[in-house]
Amino acid sequence: MTGATARAEDAIWGHPLVSRLLRVLRLLRRGDRERPWLLDALLVTAVLLVFGLPDLLHGGGHPSSDRVDSLAHGPAVAFQLALALPLLWRRRYPVTVFAVVAGVFVAQWAANVWLHADIAFFLALFTVVRRGPLRRLPWVGAGTVAALLLVVVRVSVVVSPLVALFFLYSAATAAAALGLAVRIGTAYLAALRERAARLEVERDQRSRLVAAAERTRVAREMHDIIGHNLSVIIGLADGGSYAAALTPEHSRKALQLIAGTGRQALDELRRMLGVLREEHSGGPELSPQPGVADLDDLCARVRAAGAAVTYRTVGEPEALDRGRQLAVYRIVQEALTNTLKHAGTGTSAQLTVAVEGARVLVRIEDTGRARGPADEAGENPRPGAGQGITGMRERAALYGGRVTASRRPGGGWVVEASLDRAPLDSPAPAGAAG
Repeated sequence: MTGATARAEDAIWGHPLVSRLLRVLRLLRRGDRERPWLLDALLVTAVLLVFGLPDLLHGGGHPSSDRVDSLAHGPAVAFQLALALPLLWRRRYPVTVFAVVAGVFVAQWAANVWLHADIAFFLALFTVVRRGPLRRLPWVGAGTVAALLLVVVRVSVVVSPLVALFFLYSAATAAAALGLAVRIGTAYLAALRERAARLEVERDQRSRLVAAAERTRVAREMHDIIGHNLSVIIGLADGGSYAAALTPEHSRKALQLIAGTGRQALDELRRMLGVLREEHSGGPELSPQPGVADLDDLCARVRAAGAAVTYRTVGEPEALDRGRQLAVYRIVQEALTNTLKHAGTGTSAQLTVAVEGARVLVRIEDTGRARGPADEAGENPRPGAGQGITGMRERAALYGGRVTASRRPGGGWVVEASLDRAPLDSPAPAGAAG
């Protein structure tokens, strides 16, 4: 639509006459919804006054002037009432009302009585097309054609049959077409309202799902950040307390590492909260998410906490996209955190990150602690049996991967993760800054 066309349409809709007409139509629609019986009563009254009263006042009823005076008002009034009054029930019983009005219409013309109140027949036709069952419309059309043929025969004494056919069937077609147009328009508007309501419900559902997914993501990030750093801090604090009496220098170093780890955790939490709150007008201050290159620092912190970690890579994991690097980092972080938490600081772990073909493989294997009676009885929980393993599996699933965790035959645990190396057709976005 061009700008000129849009301006022309705006001018039409803004015209005072059109605005007043639209206000009148809105009032009529509102009145039709609130008091339909009142409008039907007004319609019947209008038919009797506008079309019936002139016939009674001017002696209408037959085209032959020599029979005008002989026509009694009684039959004319009876036909007019029989044509108009059924319209009071046209909404509730459209087919029945049309049948009654058509029957009176045929009887009237069979008696060769001519009345302007025959407009009621076309009003009944409009109503039955507008509100009646669609399966009845062919019968309604056939009845209309038959009834109007009788009229053509009667008026052929004063009008050409072709002219009578044209005007009568044009009027019937117009009434039926108007009823069908109103019916289609009403159904279309109802469908639009239903669709709008459904879209609103779907929008609310999507909002709730997005909020739930965001809460899950934030909980996973918080678990990874706080869980790992607290495990490192606890390990350092335990080691520092043992070394305090024997080697104060080691205790001081442990305190320094605790302070550094705490600052790092605080920085990451501030960054996450900044993303969530977006207090600054220019948006939160973001920093790159950790990736494969940060695994060396991660292993160093775990070593400082007392666990011996050996780290090796195969292929070029640094070439992975940022989302996969973050997933690899978080999986390793959670696995090493579980190692510190469940195996203690005296354990050793081997970390391997390999890029082989179309897959990225991550393997974390620790020696664990000696198996005791509780382990043999199955009382010791599986490492990461809470949010940890679930979080790792969710991260791997984002990239078409999976995570498994199992006991080693000689003690300890093995965590293996496998991810797609190439992006999926519709990859899920990586976690936000956290």
